[in-house]
Amino acid sequence: MDAIQKQMLEQVADLHEVPEGAYNIRYNGQSAGRATTANIDIVTKTEKGKPGIDIIVKPGTKKESLHIPVILSQSGLKEVVYNDFYIGEDCDVTIVAGCGIHNPGEEASEHNGIHSFHIGKNSRVKYVEKHYGQGEGTGDRILNPVTIIEIDENGRLEMDTVQIKGVTSTKRKTTATLAAGASLEVSEKLMTHGDQYAETDFVIDMNGEGCSANVVSRSVAKERSKQYFLSKINGNAKCSGHTACDAIIMDQACVIAEPQLTASHVDAALIHEAAIGKIAGEQLIKLMTLGLTEEEAEEQIVNGFLK
Repeated sequence: MDAIQKQMLEQVADLHEVPEGAYNIRYNGQSAGRATTANIDIVTKTEKGKPGIDIIVKPGTKKESLHIPVILSQSGLKEVVYNDFYIGEDCDVTIVAGCGIHNPGEEASEHNGIHSFHIGKNSRVKYVEKHYGQGEGTGDRILNPVTIIEIDENGRLEMDTVQIKGVTSTKRKTTATLAAGASLEVSEKLMTHGDQYAETDFVIDMNGEGCSANVVSRSVAKERSKQYFLSKINGNAKCSGHTACDAIIMDQACVIAEPQLTASHVDAALIHEAAIGKIAGEQLIKLMTLGLTEEEAEEQIVNGFLK
């Protein structure tokens, strides 16, 4: 791996070297390395016009991890990748994804990753997805992830998504269907600056008795950037659902939040929260009395908010 690849892998997947366990590394539209284990198999899709991989996790797999980072360093490269995850019953696994774009030129570089999760009964999955952009070029860095989730009875998915630097435009769409006793926990952390645009769209169908969902987004919008947050929770059975958007707005930025709840069952308990505001003056003053400049104080507050 060259220096750019190593740096980007560290940013999006916390990797300093080739990981242990199963992995699939994609670089500029091509496979750059792959390993499987006795319990996790990775198979290249053969369907025409649908590049990507199938990941099959055997039932009963415990305490194993999978890394599937994507790196783009070629200006003008645009790709769509389809990855399907088939998680057997009674599993406990961690999946680390993420995409980094280093754009050195004037043309836009774009990655659209479409990930479908089929989570078996009683399985637990932690999914970590980081997006990052950099490069000295003026070309856009565009990331449009689509995540499709199906959780069987008593399954659980914890989804952590992070995007805090360098992505010109992103449209993040997630849909989820929950069976009886299934649970979904989503934590989104997002920061935009310059003229960047970020759109988040969650749609969760809670169809099984006793299922639950908790979607929490924390974001910071700086300079002239714009953010749009939409979260829809549909309670179609006895269930509990919560969605919250908490945003800090700075400079000339714009943040739009639209949490939506639909209860189609008398025992669907649904809650939404949305808060958008500037950094409190007393927070700045307190830090500045400790010797920080106003800019340093703002940075400390923002970093703590997104921690």
